[in-house]
Amino acid sequence: MQMSIDHQEMAGSREHLNDRSERLSEDYLGPERIMRKLGIEQTIVVFGGTRIPESDEAMRLGRIDYYGIAREFGAIVGRSGSGPADCRLTLMTGAGPGIMEAANRGAADVGAKSIGLNIKLANAQFPNPYVSPELSFEFRYFAMRKLHFMLRAKALVAFPGGFGTMDELFETLNLVQNRKIPPLPVILVGEEFWRGFFRPEFLLERGTIDQQDLDLFVYAETAEQIWELIVRFHRTGGAPLLCDTGV
Repeated sequence: MQMSIDHQEMAGSREHLNDRSERLSEDYLGPERIMRKLGIEQTIVVFGGTRIPESDEAMRLGRIDYYGIAREFGAIVGRSGSGPADCRLTLMTGAGPGIMEAANRGAADVGAKSIGLNIKLANAQFPNPYVSPELSFEFRYFAMRKLHFMLRAKALVAFPGGFGTMDELFETLNLVQNRKIPPLPVILVGEEFWRGFFRPEFLLERGTIDQQDLDLFVYAETAEQIWELIVRFHRTGGAPLLCDTGV
């Protein structure tokens, strides 16, 4: 009798693993097939807080208009290359509200496609309305979502945000530091915010990072500055972005 129960348990375990394998495969292959079909080769990943207010509200509160900066940057990425129809370099966000909405909205403002990688959460998060419908993906597993964020990434642009933004930022810095992914520019938007949040010089003083690790990221304040830093990084590295005309 015990042997029979054990066999049943093993069969149930195998079935559970098979189901999970199928879901993991779906999380990876579904978005991958569509992005390949649309010719998306490179992405600029934008992260930031879901609670960042829109421009009018930021002005009313006397805060820096990060929403407006993200929206302007989304438009710059959307206009890159040969125009909005050129999907070789495409904006990618986590599909949420706040900063991610602003970046997707900027791309939509100029008629360009943009990608949104949504995630199933306990408190349901719905994709913002500015993500291109055919490029709006919902993930079950954080691991597969993170994989797609980095798979084609040519820059990570981090606006002020909360724990989710910090998670993506520090994971990316760790991957670059340990050479698990090719070098890419990590742009922290709003130096005042980021220096209020963490002081990397303290880590250097305590010997937990090296001097060269301070070069893994740079600060920016405007949309134009963010774009110039990204383009310059890749030109200097000898592998310009696909949309870079060299002008």
